[in-house]
Amino acid sequence: MKTVKIILLSVLGAVLLWGMAFAQGGKVVVSNKPFTESHILAEIMVQLLRRHTDLAVERLIIEGGTTSILHPAIVRGDIDIYPEYTGTSWQEVLRKDEVVSDPLELYERVKKEYEERFGLVYLPLFGFNNTFTLAVRRESAEKDNLKTFSDLARVSERYVFGAEPDFFERKDGYDNLVKTYGFRFKAVKQMAIALKYPAIVSREVDVIDAFSTDGLLKKFDLVVLEDDKQYFPSYFCAPVVRKATLEKYPVIAEVLGRLQGLITDEVMTEMNYLVDEELRDPKDVAREFLEKRGLL
Repeated sequence: MKTVKIILLSVLGAVLLWGMAFAQGGKVVVSNKPFTESHILAEIMVQLLRRHTDLAVERLIIEGGTTSILHPAIVRGDIDIYPEYTGTSWQEVLRKDEVVSDPLELYERVKKEYEERFGLVYLPLFGFNNTFTLAVRRESAEKDNLKTFSDLARVSERYVFGAEPDFFERKDGYDNLVKTYGFRFKAVKQMAIALKYPAIVSREVDVIDAFSTDGLLKKFDLVVLEDDKQYFPSYFCAPVVRKATLEKYPVIAEVLGRLQGLITDEVMTEMNYLVDEELRDPKDVAREFLEKRGLL
């Protein structure tokens, strides 16, 4: 009995010490938006923080989880960190109409206003830009040597363009895109978002609008063209953290800063594909990403 008591006391002591360590390290709450890419990014940040700090890191999924919900939540202190996009911050949070074509300038301006107005800090960019783009079949790109939007403009009269109705209504959508590049498409078709990829594969259309890190681009082996005149707003992504949290736990900036520039468009597309198309768990995809880069 004496031996059992000693073992129990030892275990209890270890548990108490473990709890004290986390209490001393503090707690941070990480959240994300309700779509695959954001889930993966949150998992990457959570796993990295858990491995390289003594913080207790809570993963909180907020119902709805859009910017209109997460931004007030982080300002209130309900959460401490979530991944956000510069274009979203500029247009939806800061309510700016001005077009800033230089992605790095946009990042710096958003970063400055977020800290001054909300006490939030934009950490260094992950590296990818999930913005609108145009995509074509690989055989089309190879046949007509298509690499940029301007290349497509040269032969656009032979191409049929397809997009969802919303794209034709947006200020940064179809009409101004055509004016910027001088497209003269053979025909234009509106269709539901879910029908765009089947339509280009079946040759009903030849060009579609897409998000540049969409996993379906990989699934259907489509070629993403370069927006060489930077028509579409940039949506570079980065961790947004409460300034008060960083002042309390400065290690967060150092640890999450290790992700700077590591997630390219191609890497993010691949991770989205693994989750959406191969039905992998975002936790596993995040862990494999970190392990491959020697961060775990």
